[in-house]
Amino acid sequence: MPRPPTAEAGIAEELAVVRPALLPAYTGALPGARAAVLARLWRGLTHDPLPWITGREDTRSGAVLRLADGRRLEGPPADPYATDARVTAVRLDGTEYDDPARLMTDLAVPHSAAFAAELGHSTASLALSRAGQRGVGDAAPVRDWEWEQRVVDGHPFHPNCRSRPGFSAAEQLAYGPEHRPVVELVLLPVPAGECLVSGVWPEWLRDGDRVLVPVHPWQAAHVLKRLGEGALAAHPLMALRTLALPDGPHVKTALSARLTSSVRDISLGSVAASAVLSDFGQAVAERTDGLLRITRTLGAVAAGSPDLAALLRESPEEYAGPGERVVPVAALAGTDLPRSPARLARLARLALTAGLRLLDMGVSLEAHGQNLLVVMSPEGEPARLVYRDLADLRVSPARLARHGIPVPDVPDRMVTDDALALRRKLFGSLVAGALAGTAGSGAALRAALEDAVRDLPRTPDLAALLGGPLPAKALTLMRLSPGAAGDQWADLPNPLRSGSG
Repeated sequence: MPRPPTAEAGIAEELAVVRPALLPAYTGALPGARAAVLARLWRGLTHDPLPWITGREDTRSGAVLRLADGRRLEGPPADPYATDARVTAVRLDGTEYDDPARLMTDLAVPHSAAFAAELGHSTASLALSRAGQRGVGDAAPVRDWEWEQRVVDGHPFHPNCRSRPGFSAAEQLAYGPEHRPVVELVLLPVPAGECLVSGVWPEWLRDGDRVLVPVHPWQAAHVLKRLGEGALAAHPLMALRTLALPDGPHVKTALSARLTSSVRDISLGSVAASAVLSDFGQAVAERTDGLLRITRTLGAVAAGSPDLAALLRESPEEYAGPGERVVPVAALAGTDLPRSPARLARLARLALTAGLRLLDMGVSLEAHGQNLLVVMSPEGEPARLVYRDLADLRVSPARLARHGIPVPDVPDRMVTDDALALRRKLFGSLVAGALAGTAGSGAALRAALEDAVRDLPRTPDLAALLGGPLPAKALTLMRLSPGAAGDQWADLPNPLRSGSG
């Protein structure tokens, strides 16, 4: 039976109509995109606790995985912390595969068909993202959104690094931050009496007794199917659904599409808790002696549904002094910092000091490379940190009580005294995520961490970081487990232990 048309072919057909001049660059980018997505998938296959893989062994040439049905999957060594890895092929029972979607299809494990489709989208969209960089100037970014738009390849470890199912080629070019568009947010009017408002919703987003809700144009066209009254020009950030107004706050919009792992709506609970969380975040950040600041949520609104909601958040640029730059950690790979072991160690020391201090207080941050930003001095040194988006943090009542901090009124899912859950949240996002993604390899990460932890207080949380495997979200397992709620975890080799990385 012939295979159905691929996502790669679909994007090519669309480009031939909407941007024919880009088609040669897109076609030329496909082999590299396949290798980049296959590398991320191979990382997941070799390190995630997948139930249908019954054995793993390292060989001189790479790794061999034994499947429960007796098949063998062979590929190169997989450094779980490498960000520039390219895997050009793996072999399933001797048959070579260079296409991650085709490999996942032929593995034929539970839920592999849906995941294969996502991998196809990821490959095609990544090729489109890379093709769109041809001819882009190398001028140093000035505004915050310009730093964000330098992140072309998306998540450094997720096989769905650029998966955008439901987005046409034209929509990716119009809305993807790496393509540097200006996006016109739709303003939908809703009677104020029908809205849940948290914080202060500004007058410039009101019209008499109506609230004007900023809506992503993709959401307005495909989900809400409504026209607005006016528009806001904005610059998309790496989260795609969050955009920066030219001289104002950031706008987080609902986007009911599955990007990477999640459907990007804004829950009513998140809107209701946003003001409380913002005040709480400001209060605990004050206890870090200036190491970390947390951006304030200025206002939030939901009009009866997670599909029609928005948050206004202050720009991280608010925390930059003269000559300083605020850069998302995910964008640092394109700067000089990863090539400077001393600066990388400085970043790791800042991040671990602030993160462990907050963890000891009872606040565990989801400090991945998108949420965590670094204030760079005029000389290019990491000086301070900024954290944004409190929707996924965890708080521990017992730990907060020890420090005399009241438990905020937040959704139940955010509250836990489970030390393992608290540590996974921070270490999985910060160490296995933000710092690993910046370091680019296990060896560079180990060197930075060894320097960073040398003078840190020897708390039980640090002991857990030093003494065991490093937790990381099992991103491949999670995409193959659609019925499992919440995060699932992999134990990666600890770069701080001899022989790891």
